[in-house]
Amino acid sequence: MSDFRGPRTIGRGGASTRQVWTLPNGVSFLRLLGVPLFLWLVLGPKADVAALIVLMASGVTDWLDGYLARRLNQTSKLGEILDPVVDRLYILAVVIGLAFRDIIPWWVAVILPARDAFLWLLVPFLRTRGYSALPVHFLGKAATFNLLYAFPLLFIGDGPNSIATLGKVFGWAFAIWGIGLYWWAGVLYAWQVRKLLADRDRRAPDLPIKPATPGSGAGPGST
Repeated sequence: MSDFRGPRTIGRGGASTRQVWTLPNGVSFLRLLGVPLFLWLVLGPKADVAALIVLMASGVTDWLDGYLARRLNQTSKLGEILDPVVDRLYILAVVIGLAFRDIIPWWVAVILPARDAFLWLLVPFLRTRGYSALPVHFLGKAATFNLLYAFPLLFIGDGPNSIATLGKVFGWAFAIWGIGLYWWAGVLYAWQVRKLLADRDRRAPDLPIKPATPGSGAGPGST
């Protein structure tokens, strides 16, 4: 979510390394372990307070891993992949948990993963140009920020008192903005892929034309 590690080229270059055992990556792995824990707390014992703590801890540690990567100069290729993947897993876990608890409608639980599935369909096109992923866009970060604020508020809104009413109002405000921005960012990513493919095609050198040799059947009239 909060990967403020500066601009990166598309899947290449930059100051990132191939290191695995770094402190920021360790924080990201801890965040990853929180995903099944959150789902169990929500769907098993329905310990909503503990689930909220896990969700808030994921937001804090998400900021922390980006801060440590900058501070310690430990930006890595694994971290660049792991951080957004964990963000998406949290979003998926939360929408599934909230939908099963009837806190949000199922269309919300479908429309958010559908956007990620849409982007995964673009990966093979990127790979044809030698790229593995697009750089993280600020709009995508803003969308994730809105959604990860919306979910705790919607949890708080699942109740009869005035605090729950406020939680529901603000939660849905963040959720609607988050869903809109999430898909808007997805469309921009798709547009980036389209431009990348078009630019690479325009810059591709013309293939040399092999001259015809006598008796080869090449030239006008050949089939």
